[in-house]
Amino acid sequence: MAGNQQLYCIFRRKWVAATPEEQVRQSFLHGLVEQYGYPQSLIAVEAQIAVGAGVTKRCDAVVYTRTLQPLMLLEFKAEHVAITPDVLDQAAVYNTTVHAPYLILSNGKQMVVAHIDDERKITFLNHIPAWSQLLP
Repeated sequence: MAGNQQLYCIFRRKWVAATPEEQVRQSFLHGLVEQYGYPQSLIAVEAQIAVGAGVTKRCDAVVYTRTLQPLMLLEFKAEHVAITPDVLDQAAVYNTTVHAPYLILSNGKQMVVAHIDDERKITFLNHIPAWSQLLP
């Protein structure tokens, strides 16, 4: 792929570099909206979060409830990057700040969906919950 290819991100309302990771992110997020009913307006891409004293990171995407509480933290990798325990650890570190009850990790081929309850117990799911299942 040429280094100057771009795609339009409807979530950020701007053109971005069409990197392999960005292509996975865009495909996945469009699926959340089109197949699972998530409101486009409640998905923040490259949301900036504080992960320590004076340290900020950008998580790939966060889905918010209608009252703007974090619902789902999403972490994406390029297709050739495996979803490993290290990737889950990275998302979990981000989520210590975000406090989203759901984590989704995807590289376009592999996907991990996890629910974190109030006692911080993680349950792995075999599907993406539809928006209507989470917030009637």
